[in-house]
Amino acid sequence: MAVKTMPPQAQPHHHARPRRGGSSRVMPRLKTTLVAAAAYVIALLFLFPYVVMLLTSLRSQESLRDVTFWPQEWVWSNLADFWGSGLAGNLWVTIKVAGGSTILVLLVALPAAYYSARHNFRGRTAFLILVLITQMFQPTAMVVGIYREFFQFGLVDSIWALILVNGGFNLAFAVWILNAYFSSIPRELEEAAFIDGNGRFGALFRITLPLAMPGVITALIFTFIAAWNEFVVALTLTTTTANQPLPVALNSFIGQYQVDWQNLFAGSVIATIPVIILFALIERKVVGGLTAGSIK
Repeated sequence: MAVKTMPPQAQPHHHARPRRGGSSRVMPRLKTTLVAAAAYVIALLFLFPYVVMLLTSLRSQESLRDVTFWPQEWVWSNLADFWGSGLAGNLWVTIKVAGGSTILVLLVALPAAYYSARHNFRGRTAFLILVLITQMFQPTAMVVGIYREFFQFGLVDSIWALILVNGGFNLAFAVWILNAYFSSIPRELEEAAFIDGNGRFGALFRITLPLAMPGVITALIFTFIAAWNEFVVALTLTTTTANQPLPVALNSFIGQYQVDWQNLFAGSVIATIPVIILFALIERKVVGGLTAGSIK
């Protein structure tokens, strides 16, 4: 029995899809690699001054002018001498000023930001603009007036004066970022809490604040770092060494004819460690607070 076959031109044939090759996969990988390499280069550029500061703090007085990058002799006693120089008390003053300023800012900014985010009261826009305008003033331009004001109240050379000044100058940023974060939280969540029997404060502490915690942490860390590093106002308002924050007290290593570089950098390294630890612990919350509302 003969089997009928279709002519060659009538036989169905399938065109194989051309393979695109690995170009579509290589390009994203190459882009990712280049972005990662650029990020590492930028990170190294920012970290390099801190590495130099750390290495200088471990040099001896005689090797400060050496051209070598690594110290020929590691003097670990420079870090230990920090505690014997009396600057440990100034470090404690810095912790109290930064911590007190942060607590003051949160106590004032949280209710102000929440109320302005939930109520369209008369003058709301003017209030937020006024808060933003206060952020434009720098303590350096107002230092004379600040000193005179605290002198009249008898608060010169007082830790409370530093807490009030740092809290006041960081309040605007906290109000703005918390206002934006509270505004991004749906009101329906609070209304559901009202139905469940919670009052305004119950809904705030049980629903809204936990959801707004990344924004609260962001305001906290930025206020703490700004108060920790503040120098000009602290230099003006403090007259005794015992009440000076560490950034001001480190100025004592700078003499008229000589600078004690290794001890100055040793104190700077110790002053940097608490901020690094704090930022490392809550870094994820800070990123979440800064990017809130960017992804819909």
